[in-house]
Amino acid sequence: MRRNLCATRDERAGGCLTVRQPTVKLFNTTNIPLLTRALDAYSLRHRAISSNIANISSAGYRAQEVSFEDQLAASRTAGGVAVAVTDPRHIPAGADNPADVTPSIHDVPLPPGGAAAANSSGVNNVDIDTEMAELARNQIRFRFAARLLAGTFKDIQESIRGSQ
Repeated sequence: MRRNLCATRDERAGGCLTVRQPTVKLFNTTNIPLLTRALDAYSLRHRAISSNIANISSAGYRAQEVSFEDQLAASRTAGGVAVAVTDPRHIPAGADNPADVTPSIHDVPLPPGGAAAANSSGVNNVDIDTEMAELARNQIRFRFAARLLAGTFKDIQESIRGSQ
């Protein structure tokens, strides 16, 4: 990674200094990247649910949902081969890096019978009860992931300061 420091001029060259900064991989060994992805997914899901609720009476609107957990589970069995872990100290073989999983948003398919069978309004496939329940579940997941992330940073901070 290169960064230009234009505030500091190199007197000999007359231009900006370029400083090469080392890439810090310390946090890649923790659960921070995965929790960050989870928070991104929950934030995206919140926006999708909010959009669904806002468009509850819009004719022809198709509900949206976010897939993250399915992709995360699929990354654990990369290559189509599930590897059994017989000891908790084993490294999961064949798995992609779970922190590389990115959430995706897509339209919810219409149920058999068309949009009229989807909910009582018959306007689109958004069901307010389902959306509100999913919103509550998503809020719980977000708060849990945020607490885990805060706890991880607190542990790192205590490690740096040392035990007292």
